[in-house]
Amino acid sequence: MTLQPRCEDVETAEGVALTVTGVAQVKIMTEKELLAVACEQFLGKSVQDIKNVVLQTLEGHLRSILGTLTVEQIYQDRDQFAKLVREVAAPDVGRMGIEILSFTIKDVYDKVDYLSSLGKTQTAVVQRDADIGVAEAERDAGIREAECKKEMLDVKFMADTKIADSKRAFELQKSAFSEEVNIKTAEAQLAYELQGAREQQKIRQEEIEIEVVQRKKQIAVEAQEILRTDKELIATVRCPAEAEAHRIQQIAEGEKVKQVLLAQAEAEKIRRIGEAEAAVIEAMGKAEAERMKLKAEAYQKYGDAAKMALVLEALPQIAAKISAPLTKVDEIVVLSGDNSKVTSEVNRLLAELPASVHALTGVDLSKIPLIKKATGAQV
Repeated sequence: MTLQPRCEDVETAEGVALTVTGVAQVKIMTEKELLAVACEQFLGKSVQDIKNVVLQTLEGHLRSILGTLTVEQIYQDRDQFAKLVREVAAPDVGRMGIEILSFTIKDVYDKVDYLSSLGKTQTAVVQRDADIGVAEAERDAGIREAECKKEMLDVKFMADTKIADSKRAFELQKSAFSEEVNIKTAEAQLAYELQGAREQQKIRQEEIEIEVVQRKKQIAVEAQEILRTDKELIATVRCPAEAEAHRIQQIAEGEKVKQVLLAQAEAEKIRRIGEAEAAVIEAMGKAEAERMKLKAEAYQKYGDAAKMALVLEALPQIAAKISAPLTKVDEIVVLSGDNSKVTSEVNRLLAELPASVHALTGVDLSKIPLIKKATGAQV
């Protein structure tokens, strides 16, 4: 038989009114003694009457147990609550020949929203713990992530450092290998060139030796040819020519003597002419030196007057050098409508002449009366 015991508004140990519904499976015991007890209790009663008796017994025990437990114990551990009801009610129904096969709590609720509030509180606590757990997990995850990143960066730095060291070592080794290869290549190239030069030298030496041998043979042939030609000339030319050569030799010797005598005479002539010219040059040099000496003494004696005389002698030459470019000018036209202006320009040029000469030579021409009069200087 299936029974559904129900207890409404039963106060718990904390005074909270709960309504609890359970489901029980019961049956009549088949043992003879227990079956006889059941027959004694329920003989002549209907099944519904039997259910009502057992149901009231279960509800009574359910109600009494609810009064000893808290809401949390009932709600959170329903299996333990059902087990407790079954254990307490089993002896009483057993004495009626009834066996409880199973008993479970179907539903627990209240009319004052205590369980919902409890759930909300628990939910809030759980949510809080969950948020705290999430925050702590995120914090731990962030810390772990930072540690992992730091470890990664450390490993990367160490790896990059090792790579850089390996690369630098590789480049250094490569440079050393390249340098060694270049040295070996240069040595090989130099050895090749030296060997080539030696081979060329040997070839040239052999060519020279061949040329020497050929030349010797050619000389031998030419010597034979000379001997043959000599003999032929002796027979055909030498004998007749010796007489002619003797005659020509005598004539040449006479001519040679003649030329020697003529050369000696010419040399004597030149020597004497040179001596005469040297004497003339020496005399002229002495005269010029004497003249320069006398001129220097005169300059020293007369002082500024002598210097002024030198300047006056040199002025025509200076003027000629300065005016040399003007010799290539065919005509000079002075554009002036006033004759007095041209005259004044000429007088201005004459007035500037002493200052120019003084700047060039250091001689003051303005002291000469004639120039002083020409330039209009005041005494």
